[in-house]
Amino acid sequence: MSGLSVNRKCEKMKLGLVSAILDHSSFEELIDICAENGLECVEVACWPQEKASRRYAGVSHIDVANLDADKAEELNSYAANKGVEISSLAYYPNPLDENLEKRQEVIAHLYKVIDASALMGVNMVTTFIGRMPSKAVPENLEEVKKVWPPIIEYAAKKGVKIAIENCPMLFTEDEWPGGQNLMTTPAIWRQIFKILPYDNFGINYDPSHFVWQQIDYIAPLYEFKDKIFHVHYKDIKLLLDKLKDVGVMATPLQYMSPKLPGLGDVDWGKYVSALTDIGFDGYTCIEVEDKSFEKDDQAVLNSIALSTRYLRQFVI
Repeated sequence: MSGLSVNRKCEKMKLGLVSAILDHSSFEELIDICAENGLECVEVACWPQEKASRRYAGVSHIDVANLDADKAEELNSYAANKGVEISSLAYYPNPLDENLEKRQEVIAHLYKVIDASALMGVNMVTTFIGRMPSKAVPENLEEVKKVWPPIIEYAAKKGVKIAIENCPMLFTEDEWPGGQNLMTTPAIWRQIFKILPYDNFGINYDPSHFVWQQIDYIAPLYEFKDKIFHVHYKDIKLLLDKLKDVGVMATPLQYMSPKLPGLGDVDWGKYVSALTDIGFDGYTCIEVEDKSFEKDDQAVLNSIALSTRYLRQFVI
């Protein structure tokens, strides 16, 4: 473990931002934007230093492959001086990729993200568990048994928690039929937590992905309260006229659209109320993926300000 002194104790829910939307900004500019909006934390994107394979991926605000103690201290100090905490280091690839060479590449980088999270005293990594898209759930569960225990055990030795987001990664034709992330429903969560019964392995909870799957996004908060390590605020608008036309077997972007919090179908009052019911006092981050606010850099900044203003009625 690093000797860096970082206070990771939350006394209340803290409101922050997922940094991927600010792909044109440096780490320092990212922190400045969070501070200017009164945000208290940030989930920092840490992809490899290469061209993005998809929108909102490939963003790297910290070069974890070349991070050393001096640089970690510099980054921590800059954020601390602005009153912003780093909630997690984020990297969302497919660690169960059917291309084994690609799989090993993303797992190797995931280890680097874990190392960086420990070095910086962040002690949290947000990611996907992955999925073999052409294989059924039982086959994927068997693959999880092989791939994930060494990763989680390594993170545990470093004092790092792993929080898996519940996004199916099932939006485009090249991700079908199964998507690229297995940990998408309460039914699958129960199976995976039996396979991987580690205290440092849990959930990065995003209600929007349950909306378009027609899953109750409130009830699982109560059942899995001890496994919720990190929270996202992203909204989804179901386009019912289009859903009637294409049906649920269509690629989801044909009948739904990601929106800013408050502009979609999530009832944020009920959602945050449930978080307070279960005593969640950790990091909660706005994830902006609303294409209506991507015309230019100013539109992106507006989306952050609007989302923050809306959510402050629930998270103060």
